[in-house]
Amino acid sequence: MYKIMTPGPTQVKENVRMARSLSCTNPDLDEDFYDFYKETCELISSLLHTRNETLILGGEGILGLEAACASLTEPGDKALVLDNGIFGKGFADFVTMYGGIPTLYTVDDKNPIDPAGLEAYLKEHHDFKYATLVHCDTPSGMLNPVDLLCPLLKKYGILTVVDSVSAMFGQEMRVDDYQIDLLCGGSQKAVSAPPGLTFVTLSQDAKEAMDRRKTPIASFYANLKVFDNYYENKWFPYTMPISDIYGLRAAFDNIFRDKDMPERHRRIGKACRETIAAAGLSLHLNSGFSNTVTVFDVPIGTSARDILDTMKKEHGIILAGSFDTLAGAVIRIGHMGENANFPDMYETMKALERTLLSLRVPMKVALGKTFTERYMEADKGL
Repeated sequence: MYKIMTPGPTQVKENVRMARSLSCTNPDLDEDFYDFYKETCELISSLLHTRNETLILGGEGILGLEAACASLTEPGDKALVLDNGIFGKGFADFVTMYGGIPTLYTVDDKNPIDPAGLEAYLKEHHDFKYATLVHCDTPSGMLNPVDLLCPLLKKYGILTVVDSVSAMFGQEMRVDDYQIDLLCGGSQKAVSAPPGLTFVTLSQDAKEAMDRRKTPIASFYANLKVFDNYYENKWFPYTMPISDIYGLRAAFDNIFRDKDMPERHRRIGKACRETIAAAGLSLHLNSGFSNTVTVFDVPIGTSARDILDTMKKEHGIILAGSFDTLAGAVIRIGHMGENANFPDMYETMKALERTLLSLRVPMKVALGKTFTERYMEADKGL
């Protein structure tokens, strides 16, 4: 068995695995399951600090992103796509496939989106039905200040669609305070359940925009409206993956009990970044570092494949490369959810040090020792 230290999927607790093995009822016909589903959705909403309804969809996190765009977009609708990363830019594809017209607001991909710069743009360009933005752009580890950007967009009457699949619960998320209309999450990141489920929170403004549509939503599976009155009617639009949802509920129960979760991610993320930098490796970003994933450039003289293969074959630890424009250029360490703990991160740092030295990459410090020191300093609030 390999230790998975990737930015999703992450490690899964035993109680989540066991919950998935519970005997199944028929989720279409057993009214008790409708209660269980609704209560799980309400728990998710409470953990995200929102009064908005949450829906759990049977599909990986990408389904939530597409469903948000599919449900809002009518042919000819204008959407603002905030782009400072691969996933940010990718929203344009969903807008286009449902007949919308995307406008890319493209900025520096080594720093977070600047609210002042966006406001200057919006003063002249704000004729958009909705805007899409990514909280943590996983391929680069970029963290955008959605707490500042979304209220700014709403100020100009623009609905907000936020991908927080790789950030939520490792980074603070307060949906109502941040004025997010559709927030998308996934099971396999900091939630630490297996991949296969996405969940979306919907504001009243978002629901009203869907209700005002003049054309049908051009999808069934990626249509959030098909869940209307599911509880009152005791009818799901498709058979819910009940075992997956049992596991998801156990994972959210774990989060509910884990009062130290945001602070643990802060300490782990800070210590990891500082250790990588102290060793003489180059963090990929200039600023905007997420506490859920650390990304560094592949050192000169070696390759991403050499590093990943040695970590896996010699040390039993799986790290991640990246893709698209970052393919072969960076290494990603995932420290989100169940990965965000000192023993596993210490083991990962020790193995990374041995791997890089074996590939003749010089180290200015010992990674395991330095990580321990920086983690303890973070514990003291230094």
